[in-house]
Amino acid sequence: MATFQEYIQQNEDRDGVRFSWNVWPSSRLEATRLVVNLACLYTPLKEKPDLPAITYDPVMCTRGNCKAILNPLCQVDYRGKLWLCNFCFQRNPFPPQYAGISELNTPAELHPQFSTIEYTLTRSQTLPPIFLLVVDTCVDEDELMTLKESLQMSLSLLPPNALIGLITFGKMVQVHELGCDGIAKSYVFRGTKDFSAKQVQDMLGLGKVGGAGGGGNIPPGQMGQPGMPGMPGQPGPGMPPGSVGPMGGPMGARGPGGQSVLPPSRFLQPVHKCDMYLTDLLGELQRDPWPVQQGKRPLRSTGSALSIAVGLLECTFPNTGARVMLFAGGACSQGPGMVLNDDLKQPIRSHHDIDKDNAKFMKKAMKHYEALASRACTNGHAIDIYACALDQTGLLEMKSCCNTTGGHLVMGDSFGSSLFKQTFQRVFAKDARNEYKMAFNALMEVKTSRELKVCGTIGPCISMNVKGPNVSETELGIGGTSQWKFCALGTNTTPAVFFEVVNQHGAPIPQGGRGHIQFITQYQHSSGQKRVRVTTIARNWADAVTNLPNITAGFDQEAAAVLMARLAAFRADSDEGPDVLRWLDRMLIRLCQKFGGYSKDDPNSFNIAENFSLYPQFMFHLRRSQFLQVFNNSPDETTFYRHMLNREDLTQALIMVQPILYSYSFHGPPEPVLLDSSSIQPDRILLMDTFFQIVIYHGETIAQWRAAGYQNLPEYENFKQLLQAPVDDAQDILTSRFPMPRYIDTEHGGSQARFLLSKVNPSQTHNNMFTYGGSAPTHSDGGAPVLTDDVSLQVFMEHLKKLAVSSTA
Repeated sequence: MATFQEYIQQNEDRDGVRFSWNVWPSSRLEATRLVVNLACLYTPLKEKPDLPAITYDPVMCTRGNCKAILNPLCQVDYRGKLWLCNFCFQRNPFPPQYAGISELNTPAELHPQFSTIEYTLTRSQTLPPIFLLVVDTCVDEDELMTLKESLQMSLSLLPPNALIGLITFGKMVQVHELGCDGIAKSYVFRGTKDFSAKQVQDMLGLGKVGGAGGGGNIPPGQMGQPGMPGMPGQPGPGMPPGSVGPMGGPMGARGPGGQSVLPPSRFLQPVHKCDMYLTDLLGELQRDPWPVQQGKRPLRSTGSALSIAVGLLECTFPNTGARVMLFAGGACSQGPGMVLNDDLKQPIRSHHDIDKDNAKFMKKAMKHYEALASRACTNGHAIDIYACALDQTGLLEMKSCCNTTGGHLVMGDSFGSSLFKQTFQRVFAKDARNEYKMAFNALMEVKTSRELKVCGTIGPCISMNVKGPNVSETELGIGGTSQWKFCALGTNTTPAVFFEVVNQHGAPIPQGGRGHIQFITQYQHSSGQKRVRVTTIARNWADAVTNLPNITAGFDQEAAAVLMARLAAFRADSDEGPDVLRWLDRMLIRLCQKFGGYSKDDPNSFNIAENFSLYPQFMFHLRRSQFLQVFNNSPDETTFYRHMLNREDLTQALIMVQPILYSYSFHGPPEPVLLDSSSIQPDRILLMDTFFQIVIYHGETIAQWRAAGYQNLPEYENFKQLLQAPVDDAQDILTSRFPMPRYIDTEHGGSQARFLLSKVNPSQTHNNMFTYGGSAPTHSDGGAPVLTDDVSLQVFMEHLKKLAVSSTA
């Protein structure tokens, strides 16, 4: 390989892995002195069109506490038909089907280019994916209409064999029966109660089997909410007893007369059987009929509806891939999980209220949603939240539902916006092989060489509490285990995995030794098949005392910046904001002291290697980012931003930390420019991509020409093309990103120019824009001043250099 940069890129393309250090320090002591943790970003389901289709089971190491999978880094004895495990050094015989193996005839899993390989387990049962829609009806007529249209459209995007169910909620919660023709039936639950899975099972008559006398079931008509006779939508008592039995419930359930119980579940039906019925049912959905007094909010039972949805899936499809899709148009205002009351005089909590311990519903609501998330995770069910409202909807309290189950979190202003409509369509996007880009009920296991231990993971997952010899005492993120569960995985889902070097300082590793890590991800593919993806990687060890330049050359500043951003955001959930910033500053100063070249107490002598040079800049933008600065963001927005940072891959996460800025002008082709106020020029159009927003900013002169309509005159065709170029580039980003970013078209002096001005480095502010005597700057490259008291990158770097070279630091 020509350079480390090419090596890093090649490994990301092949294995979906980016390490902070690509040459590992050979002792625990030296690893701690490197400041930045040894860690990696790993994308388990990275799209790889060249993966061979392997339909046999993987070969595992026979040692009980190892069970590593055969990979290209193992030593193979072709004559003795044995292979040596590269993790525990156990000698393992090949199974009988490998009898024909030789140097010229090797299976795919031993080819070096297949360090990532995927097995399809043909013997396991294939299961269709399940989608349970939970729809808020306490929204305006227009909102409900556009939401219904999106849901009806989504039926055509689902796999035909997928199972679908519908729950609607307002003051009451209605579970709709889909297995009946001609009459709409629903079971009504009180929105003020929390229901266990057992209560849901009993009330819906799920899994009940006729007794010895034949009609042992309670007729479903008597299973509505006690004390609520004659509720609209409640089924009548005319249904035959024993007509219910969940798919995935007890096998061989019999109804009266001994026939098999059919249909499998009245509440979850295959799309191809019920799409006409469900389309009509969605079309007839009405707003919540309960009257709302003036000065009051509608009573919305989100917590209760989610509880019933989780309970319904728990007792019909345990441990099967499923998604609960919640569409919320406001905050939960009654029952379990309520985040505010129904009085409009009482606004929803802000960051200020939380700091002053003034959010009285928050802790109880969080506890409710955390319990639901834990139940959903146990059974492999993901919870997606699509929250569209102008005010907050309680995402802060509900965050565990998405953050631990791997579900989507989408925040918008309206169900009628293209942001929601396009994003919802992309949930069902397909890849080059025409397969859905979603996986269910995944389990990721990490195996390591003896010199390494796993500290933890930061990502949309939950711990499986599997202790092993390679689990570290030091926890970072979700630790204390070597296995994590992802109830839903996308092609971009990227957990960060942190490691610890445990080799002692006095026990050197032989020259040329390599450390190994294996990621094993079992998941349910969207086709229903069980698949196992295995990635095995190795890196060289180096003695940091004698070989520090080699370790330094293997530093990946982009991966390190994203890993530090994840750690900082993880800390910010529990620590005070200023404490997290101080921790980040300390880590940056220590890194510069360790790897910078300088003379003591001489800031001008400071220099640092090229592959560290951008790292301080990333930290500067991270300190100013919405992940750590909550000013001007609601708690819901902060929750959404941190959720996205914790699940996206390196490229996307880096854009979130330090947005990209492109310039369009008559002076040449479009070019990337510094994210700096000096880049804002009157004769330029700027395109800024922050991941969450796409901003097109027209400089002062360009804006005046546009207002004068020059682009409509034939002699100014080139100006028309200049205006169109950033729009076309923005469109490319808008069509591919999930969730769809907010599109902002603004100009010099426009109110929405604040999106750009808040992100650029304020190298010019109202404090330094005037020369002595008060005359405005006249030079052409002056850029636009930003009205802020924030320090600029230049001042930040000066202070950093002073602290790094200080003999007292």
